[in-house]
Amino acid sequence: MSPFVVTLAIEDDAQTRFDAERRRLFPRTQVGAHVTLFHAVPGEVDVVPALRSAADRPRFEVRVSEVMGLGRGVAYRLESAELGRVHAELRQVWSWHLTPQDAQGFRPHVTVQNKVAPELARRTMAELSAEFAPYAVGAVGLDLWRYEGGPWSHVERWSFG
Repeated sequence: MSPFVVTLAIEDDAQTRFDAERRRLFPRTQVGAHVTLFHAVPGEVDVVPALRSAADRPRFEVRVSEVMGLGRGVAYRLESAELGRVHAELRQVWSWHLTPQDAQGFRPHVTVQNKVAPELARRTMAELSAEFAPYAVGAVGLDLWRYEGGPWSHVERWSFG
């Protein structure tokens, strides 16, 4: 069974802005901009109870704190103590099912460029950093996706608050 991807759902205007930037900088992308909490939860795991529980909290803000380089891409670093708590709660519940990538430290970000030459990534980072000022976006829920080798298929959203 295909694995699940779990992402943070953000307010629509922020999602639209990140999606547009990702399409401009990474045109061959197969999925929209996203904040991945878990990359590959085994598809056999019943994830619904944990996601329902984790979403049982008020909406909160996430700070878009800086432009960060990924070597062959660029992302926006995100900061939020509440998001860290959501991730830790889910990681504890699913600990024995997680891949090494998902079990390691959580560094939330939105990738807007990926799989490009390092020089292009450096130029993009300089361009985005020149006009960047930190700002906040609203976190509105948790999304569950099925990874099927290319584009993801949306399974369900659990809204905060």
